[in-house]
Amino acid sequence: MHRESGILMPVFSLASKFGIGCFSKEAFEFVDFLDKSYQGYWQILPIGPTGFGNSPYQPISAFAGNPYYISLETLIEEELLTWDDVNSVDFGNDIEKVDYGKLYENRIDVLKKAFANFLEKGELKEFREYQKEQKYWLEDYALYVSIKADQDGKSWLEWPDDLRKREPKAIEKAKKEFKDEIEFISFEQFKFDEQWKKLHKYAAKHKVKIIGDLPFYVAMDSADSWSHPEAFQMDKDLMPKAVAGCPPDAFSADGQLWGNPVYDWDALRKDGYSWWIKRIERNYEWFDVIRIDHFHGFAEYYEVPYGDENARNGKQMKGPGMDLFKALEKKLGKLNMIAEDLGNTTEENMKLLEDSGFPGMKVLQYGFTSWDSMYVNHRHINNCVVYTGTHDNTPTFAWAQEISPGERDFTRRYVNSLNTDYGAFVWDIIREAYRSVANLCIVPLQDYLCKGKEARINTPGTAEGNWQWRLTPNYLSDDLANSIRLLTETYSRVPLPVKEESTDDKLDDDKDKK
Repeated sequence: MHRESGILMPVFSLASKFGIGCFSKEAFEFVDFLDKSYQGYWQILPIGPTGFGNSPYQPISAFAGNPYYISLETLIEEELLTWDDVNSVDFGNDIEKVDYGKLYENRIDVLKKAFANFLEKGELKEFREYQKEQKYWLEDYALYVSIKADQDGKSWLEWPDDLRKREPKAIEKAKKEFKDEIEFISFEQFKFDEQWKKLHKYAAKHKVKIIGDLPFYVAMDSADSWSHPEAFQMDKDLMPKAVAGCPPDAFSADGQLWGNPVYDWDALRKDGYSWWIKRIERNYEWFDVIRIDHFHGFAEYYEVPYGDENARNGKQMKGPGMDLFKALEKKLGKLNMIAEDLGNTTEENMKLLEDSGFPGMKVLQYGFTSWDSMYVNHRHINNCVVYTGTHDNTPTFAWAQEISPGERDFTRRYVNSLNTDYGAFVWDIIREAYRSVANLCIVPLQDYLCKGKEARINTPGTAEGNWQWRLTPNYLSDDLANSIRLLTETYSRVPLPVKEESTDDKLDDDKDKK
């Protein structure tokens, strides 16, 4: 594999207008920045619709996109909205933090205005084609969201039995009753996919590949567990038998109770893994590479009886292993994936990673706080992805200040840094990542900017203050792009060239960016 590098930057962290990063001109400008920096990859976090807590790793659908990412400016250009429609709405006042409460309260009304104008225009041919193409998941997702709103946001496990169990008469009645709402939700997904497709195409023209992020589990309260209970461990009354968790250890005597529905791998195997094949196929519509979160779960996972208050009574179970990936490859061709293999490793985990051939992850922050760790450079192999930190880590600038003096001294000796300025020290660590023999190097944008803990994306184990950081407008400079490009050239990570653009392609680019 050709040596390359990329930047980790969530979509919601872009400096777009109206409260949250989205598929606006700032997203296209970020692609331009990657191109100028000679970065071949843009790694993002999951882009599915989120529920309570706003975690992208707890999506309410494994197939749908988050309507928050729809660019309102693009809808204005399409004459589906006016500037007055959006400027009069409160999307939050802090340009450096997403206010999910304001978005939840106000954004849907703006999108409904756009939908009403869309219907009035009457140009529905592409929309109807989209509904047919995505019928496998779209119809159920739209119905789920509609019923959930009518049920005051209750989990589908608490819905009336006829809806919870998807009894045919109840489902048909709901489809008629919520017809308009179903159409609107389908419109949101249509616009999400339309806008993402333009951005993805623009990235491809600029030698930038997109690394998407696939959560291992779905949320218990999700369209997937409701519409495809056969894929999960449910009893005959369609109530969960078990949920996901983590066994007790030195840090937690009770273990961790995650609460996600666990897969019924026996049933999935007998069905040829059809739900998983559809899921991966959908993700390859969006991304060039898929990073699979919690890859260890395919080797072995921990399940806890549903209803338990802690994870003490859970048990370790075998996952599908290579059987799933062989089925996926047989149906979809060669799989371009990155395995998130962080955390406790076992022989089963290591064997699955080796058998799959997927690159694993090496995080330097973990390496410098443990002697002779598997994460430091001299333990790397070509077939891996090196990171300074991830979305679950504090930015490296804050990390360098928070570690112990002994750990900091070890890090300085390892990267051969005499810099007492923490900003320069962070760049020495970034340089160490570039020096790695790993084929791919990914650095969070916050590290290049030497941001502190205020720019942390997520703190595992906490429920508040996560998934909010946003880039200040006009913060990305040509000087920063030049500095990153020099690193990229020095350590032979320049992307391979693409074919020369035609004049028509360049005109298309200009249209897409608007």
